[in-house]
Amino acid sequence: MTEATYLLEMNNISKSFPGVQALDNVKLHIRRGSVHALVGENGAGKSTLMKCLFGIYHKDEGDILLEGKPVQFTNAKQALDHGVSMVHQELNQVRQTRIMDNIWLGRFPEKGLFIDEDKMYADTLAIFKDLEIELDPRRKVDTLSVSESQMVEIAKAVSYNAKIIVMDEPTSSLTEKEVNHLFKIISALRARGAGIIYISHKMEEILKIADDVTVMRDGHWIRTIPATEVTIEEIIRLMVGRDLTNRFPPKTNRPSDTILEVRDFTATDPRSIKEVSFDLRKGEILGVAGLVGSKRTELVESIFGLHNLQSGSLNLNGKDIKISNPHQAIKKGFALVTEERRATGIFHVANIRFNSTIANIETYVTRYRLLNDRARTKDTKWAIDSLRIKTPSQKTRIESLSGGNQQKVILGRWLLTGPEVLLMDEPTRGIDVGAKFEIYQLMLDLANNGKAIIMVSSEMPELLGITDRILVMSNGRVAGIVETANTNQEEILTLAAKYI
Repeated sequence: MTEATYLLEMNNISKSFPGVQALDNVKLHIRRGSVHALVGENGAGKSTLMKCLFGIYHKDEGDILLEGKPVQFTNAKQALDHGVSMVHQELNQVRQTRIMDNIWLGRFPEKGLFIDEDKMYADTLAIFKDLEIELDPRRKVDTLSVSESQMVEIAKAVSYNAKIIVMDEPTSSLTEKEVNHLFKIISALRARGAGIIYISHKMEEILKIADDVTVMRDGHWIRTIPATEVTIEEIIRLMVGRDLTNRFPPKTNRPSDTILEVRDFTATDPRSIKEVSFDLRKGEILGVAGLVGSKRTELVESIFGLHNLQSGSLNLNGKDIKISNPHQAIKKGFALVTEERRATGIFHVANIRFNSTIANIETYVTRYRLLNDRARTKDTKWAIDSLRIKTPSQKTRIESLSGGNQQKVILGRWLLTGPEVLLMDEPTRGIDVGAKFEIYQLMLDLANNGKAIIMVSSEMPELLGITDRILVMSNGRVAGIVETANTNQEEILTLAAKYI
């Protein structure tokens, strides 16, 4: 192919940080009117490469050509002005403002000395109509679901008339219906001649939507292949550098006696959960399925004491308990891995040691009211070693880690509290296949040791591959509980639509 064939060329890109060679001679060539999947394990360098493109990081070496012309962006605004846009996995929105304010932030249409509200509203509606997004532009962002917020970010990228749109895990919180909607949008953008860089760990959707696939590993370019000429197994082998014959570890746990009884949970908020009842057994992994808006997250958060209840009771190990806040939940042996890692999971500017030990901080206080740093260091080392967290040291700030390694730190934090019931909301969101396997194995190890796990997931293969039973939510209610070994995707989706 000639140089003119490519809309974007990134050649011999290198980037290092203290103690880490994040990128080493990486190349990426994007054809006009194509979807180019960029895949690799967490820590492979995908996000670093995109930040070099977007001007967030300054590359050490290499060249970037946009439509055959050299470019060197020093900030995100320059990238956007040149038609390079990015939809981040961790959404960065001003959540207290309106949708249309977020889309046009920094470039509001003006009428004299004032913002032209009518034009901003009309322009937002026009983009939404084009993308078939049914949202009121005047609605506050903090009232949106994760999937709706994701659609707003995609609309914002489109509003820049972008030539290159980077989508980082765009379907991580979307239902199958919403994924199909997104793919329609991507197909329309492709038809206009845009180049889509599509970062995802979901192998099936990569082969469904991509034209080309570039694989990275440990900061290196490994291979670029037409999507029609590669299999899921081949992509995984290139990503991890070895054959990964099974995506899920063998089921070895044996659920036994009931450990938790949830009865008639009804939230004070009438839009939330209603009359939810179920049992959870020792050594069991109970999946929670449902469409976006089914109140899966509200269920686990209510158990953890984050929402007020109108009625309902909890029984743990044969004893009635009351939980009205997270502190009480932790004391009773509950732990919650939240869905939104960036918003409610990590302490951004703190280091790995702080993030690993904060939930268990009271156990490190000596009789002199000082912190036992030796114990904190030891426990953090256990978390790093046990979960294979890739980090230069315990003193590394967590925000510098990849999303998957951040998630492992959060898991380590909660495991250090010694929970009996682990509540996990989308625990493998944005995590590569190799790291997913490790987390699945960890979950099975916990179940084998008698721990009980409730796992919310939007990924049907994950629910069918790792759980013992699946509780299906529909519009805040339990639509059914099925044995994983005896169910299928069609039955689960039918139950999910039961009360809509």
